[in-house]
Amino acid sequence: MSRRNGTDEPPRSAGHRYLDTLQGLLDRLEGETWPAIDAAASLVTDALATGHDLHAFGSGHSHMLAEELFYRAGGLVRVRPILFEGLMLHASAPLSTALERLPGLAAALHDDHPMQAGDVLLIASNSGGNAVTVELARLARAEGVGVIAITSLHHATSTESRTPGTPRLHEVADVVIDNGGVVGDASVAVAGLASRVAPTSTVLGAAIVNTLVAEVAERLVARGVVPDVFTSGNVAGGDAANGRLLRAAIR
Repeated sequence: MSRRNGTDEPPRSAGHRYLDTLQGLLDRLEGETWPAIDAAASLVTDALATGHDLHAFGSGHSHMLAEELFYRAGGLVRVRPILFEGLMLHASAPLSTALERLPGLAAALHDDHPMQAGDVLLIASNSGGNAVTVELARLARAEGVGVIAITSLHHATSTESRTPGTPRLHEVADVVIDNGGVVGDASVAVAGLASRVAPTSTVLGAAIVNTLVAEVAERLVARGVVPDVFTSGNVAGGDAANGRLLRAAIR
């Protein structure tokens, strides 16, 4: 039995402990992480207000954050995701892992996905150590693109990381948003099980990118710039409205 609120209660189950962990990490975003979110929102607001684009990238499960930003109900239209199927997991998870560690792949992705000075690139990588993310960040910054990293500083700076001593994403980005996750991402210990379960990076990452969307939209409107925002296709008029936005966005 554990003592909570002055009464004896059963121990919290693994699922409840996971939700407790998430709540603590979400609260952290409003506290110590907020200055980084504020800086990232300013970077994106400046870009969109001057006609530039927000690009988004991640490999493995982190690619879902680029998709979360793209063509999303309530999401900004001027988002250009870098979605390379080889870095996703559905075709071959082992191949995805091998490719994200492959030096030189970022240059090919960069050539295939033009960016220009004044744009912003958001890169999600929990470990921050794979070659494709670090190299892409460097290539983008070299041409005047602002780089925002979403990563776990606990993992990236840990001696337990896979390749300690190599450059990390947080060392080459302009703004670093720390998701607060533990080394290895899995957050919940279960008695009798050697491995932890229940990662936090995707939930926190989605919260971070949508926090940025909300902040950027409000800041743009305050500047007199009304951003294009997608509507749900499942409400009346949504398909037509989104179709007009997509046609206008294609250049």
